[in-house]
Amino acid sequence: MARIRTIKPEAFISESLAEVSIAAERTFFGLLTQADDHGRFRDQAAVIAGALWALRPEHGPLAVEDDLTQLAGARLICRYEGEDGRNYLHIVTWARHQKINRPGGSRFPACPHHEGGRPAQPAGSLRGGGTEASVSPHGGLTEGSQLWQEPSVKNGESAGGESFSDASRRIPGGLTEDSVSPQGPDLGPRILDLGSPPVGDASAPAPESVSAKVLIAEYAAACANRPPASFLGHLGKQTAGLLDEGIDAAYVRAGLERLRAKGLHPSVLPSLVNEAMNPPTPSSTSSGHQPWANPVDAQAAYGGEL
Repeated sequence: MARIRTIKPEAFISESLAEVSIAAERTFFGLLTQADDHGRFRDQAAVIAGALWALRPEHGPLAVEDDLTQLAGARLICRYEGEDGRNYLHIVTWARHQKINRPGGSRFPACPHHEGGRPAQPAGSLRGGGTEASVSPHGGLTEGSQLWQEPSVKNGESAGGESFSDASRRIPGGLTEDSVSPQGPDLGPRILDLGSPPVGDASAPAPESVSAKVLIAEYAAACANRPPASFLGHLGKQTAGLLDEGIDAAYVRAGLERLRAKGLHPSVLPSLVNEAMNPPTPSSTSSGHQPWANPVDAQAAYGGEL
């Protein structure tokens, strides 16, 4: 059931909302009225499109799904799966901006990332600036994690400002790396784990390893004018997520090139990368319509007198 909610004046100068499109911002404001007293709602694009965009048929479920992807990328909403196997979303800053007098109970499960629900099962992790970000299967991030930032790393100092040394690194078992080698530091390289013999062709080239920061720098250098910082920030988050999935950097670079050439929104980068990975196969059976025309040589065409 829709409810009356408050929108603060600061919302219109919010840097987070500035990262998403105007349509995604409208969807976000609409979610404020549809969410329950705890900021939760069903993560179902068709339902949201019917509730918020009923009189705008051109903005259907597919467009709303793109809105939700942008809002999750800007960390305005968190998408998660409940114990019942259904998908839900939670407005991350709900408790900070909505003051509900006598909030009612909720039919939706609590967000495991921001409300102390059941522990989430991360699908992977991204590292940026010494901070590990757990990613839920539906694109939500754990609170306080960061997908895209440009850490400043100096010699002997991590991005968090803490110094480290090679001798202080630890391996499983609680031993430092120096305590593993019984031969001493001057008798060749130390072997931490014998492991299993390599499988496959040892001479095969390794996949290209490029960071999201490098790819975004290449993108900005190829533009006639440097794009806005918020645009590059959003594009950096999408790029980091694709690289974390294990997608080859060559495909991500190809998707970035197509996005630059077409001048599209950063949220469509995954589709462009998929297009580079799985190019459409041209149909070999398609033929254009040919209008009927009388043959020039009727005798040769019909094999006899007419």
